[in-house]
Amino acid sequence: MNSYAPYSEHDEYCLVEGESGLFYPGVLVENISFPLTISAVHGAVCSCLANGDRPVAIYQDEPESELMEYWKSEFQLQRLDSLPDSPEIFDPLMPPETDILPALQKLTERCLIPHSDFPVTALLETGKGIIPGVNIEVSAWSLGLCAERTAIFRAVTAGLEHQLGKIHIYAPKGEFSSPCGACRQVLAEFMPREQIVLHHGNKITSTHFVKDMLPYGFTGSSLKKTP
Repeated sequence: MNSYAPYSEHDEYCLVEGESGLFYPGVLVENISFPLTISAVHGAVCSCLANGDRPVAIYQDEPESELMEYWKSEFQLQRLDSLPDSPEIFDPLMPPETDILPALQKLTERCLIPHSDFPVTALLETGKGIIPGVNIEVSAWSLGLCAERTAIFRAVTAGLEHQLGKIHIYAPKGEFSSPCGACRQVLAEFMPREQIVLHHGNKITSTHFVKDMLPYGFTGSSLKKTP
């Protein structure tokens, strides 16, 4: 597993075990807007929750993820010193021929939204298949993940950051489905020339280019370190 860390150039990975016995991989996913960076444990825990599973344990070598103590306390995570010989790794990919709207609607059952009661789902097309995402809320509101960022995290962790295509977003309780500002910033980093298909509450859709959703957005390519 390779981190996406063009700014710090630091690798970070982990595996979070769910109650199901599945192991959910996580890597460091940086963003040019540094506060939107997702640590390995943050993303892996949210990926586990987005699969309807509950995290129970974590395996991570050095370096340890930021805010590790929060995540261990939030879910009473056990620390694993070793892994099973052949751990079963969660695969987020859905078939490319997935029927989009029914799949988006079905995914609302996986949203973890105790604070907002506002479900949002996403399907991200990649060169290998479709990756789902749902919004996840935890006790520290700022550490939840939106559906779009859950899908992006899963894609990067799977090594598909260079194969991202169209993303579909569905928010059944919203009159107009649209990514929040944080998600627009993340989408602009990973897929600025791709399309967003918004599935609105009134059953119509609209299609936009990511670059048009964040005009004058911060790209800051000068921050990237040259190899």
